[in-house]
Amino acid sequence: MLLDTCLMSLLLVLAHLLRYYVPLLGRIHLPTPIIAGALALVGGPQVLDVVPFSHQADGKLALAAYPGVLVALLFATLFLGARPRRPGTRVVVREVGDTFFYNLASEVGQYAAALLFGLLLLGPLFPGLNPAFALMLPAGFAGGHGTVAAIGGVLEQAGWTEALTVGYTLATVGLVAGIVGGMLLVNVATRRGWTRLIPPDYDLPRSMKTGFVPPGERKSTGQETVSPTALDTLAWHVALVLTAFAMAYYADALVRWLLGRNPGLPLFAIAILTGAVLQKTLDILGLGGYVDRTTMGRVGSTLSDYLVAFAVASIEIAIVARHAVPLLLVSLLGIAFSLSLFWFLGRRMLHNYWFERSLFTYGWNTGVVGIGIALLRVVDPRLRSGTLQDFGLAYVGISFVAITIIVTVPQLVVRGYVALPALVLAAVFAACILLSRYLIGWYLTPPDQLREGEQEL
Repeated sequence: MLLDTCLMSLLLVLAHLLRYYVPLLGRIHLPTPIIAGALALVGGPQVLDVVPFSHQADGKLALAAYPGVLVALLFATLFLGARPRRPGTRVVVREVGDTFFYNLASEVGQYAAALLFGLLLLGPLFPGLNPAFALMLPAGFAGGHGTVAAIGGVLEQAGWTEALTVGYTLATVGLVAGIVGGMLLVNVATRRGWTRLIPPDYDLPRSMKTGFVPPGERKSTGQETVSPTALDTLAWHVALVLTAFAMAYYADALVRWLLGRNPGLPLFAIAILTGAVLQKTLDILGLGGYVDRTTMGRVGSTLSDYLVAFAVASIEIAIVARHAVPLLLVSLLGIAFSLSLFWFLGRRMLHNYWFERSLFTYGWNTGVVGIGIALLRVVDPRLRSGTLQDFGLAYVGISFVAITIIVTVPQLVVRGYVALPALVLAAVFAACILLSRYLIGWYLTPPDQLREGEQEL
């Protein structure tokens, strides 16, 4: 794995240089990990066979297993890091209720729409298709490559060997749709007067086009919480993540030894728990404040970049070709759902800066949070709309729902229960919309007119 990671690191460097020297890649904001993964895919044994990635004893590429390891490491970071005191539900609803209900609806609604689409359309059209096929749409779009590795790993263990390739393909399509579609939405919005914080002729910063940040735009990546005379702060944070992963690995081994099998709890879910336990232990010892959440986020982002690159590289082209039509159909569903949510609900549920907030959610629900932030910075360069602050507060509650879906829904689907989670999630989606209208209120102001709180800026 170390040697393969070195090879992928070389491809990441080459991909980032390509993004710098090929202006088209910068103009469409294609993420470097996707370029690196594509280079690995083309250079691997499926096409040119010139990149010497390792093979397992059965002849398969070893890198296909790496995303499953990386996602457990990534999930271990979720609850590591000191956080301010979490507000209660009433405070969240009162202060950022529109953001909470809109983003929660976008998350659960995509899962519900995909499962119902699979039941009502894909199943009758393609009788031989695995019942979990449609589930990989929200796993890839709303979740991203990390969620695909988590959910796909469960489905593979249940016998569907094509799950990861299907999911990684949809996650890659989602990232591209998020970036390209998001920039198209920006162009339409600036012409129609929907944006509030940039002029119609606004030019993107050069750093967003090239991928390299000049001295005047650079920001700190975190705080130094331990003395470098004792231990480097990055080594401290990486060691905590690896410790949480080791705890998860041996906890899983212990459960298997005691029960003779795993009761269905995947390694990434155990890693979430061990990360939380480790952080709580440090809190009890009075040392929790020495785990910097921003630095831990950088560690998670680094893991995510490698995860995406390895995931794209491990896509099996033959499986994609065999399922081209259903993949196209569910991809169109994901894009249509995200655009419908953006246009029909975003401008009604969100009290101000509806375009900026909806654009962020569009990027998040087709790609990852990083894509949402990148799109937001295009229309809100100085982050004055409050979108990220509100989302951060609202996501405290949303994250628990998302983790519950990731852990429970695949287990239900592999046991043949598809309609039940689909209907429950559809009910939650409808409840979000109704509660938002009842508790927060809807806003019927035309999309190009100012709303309360926008005049000042």
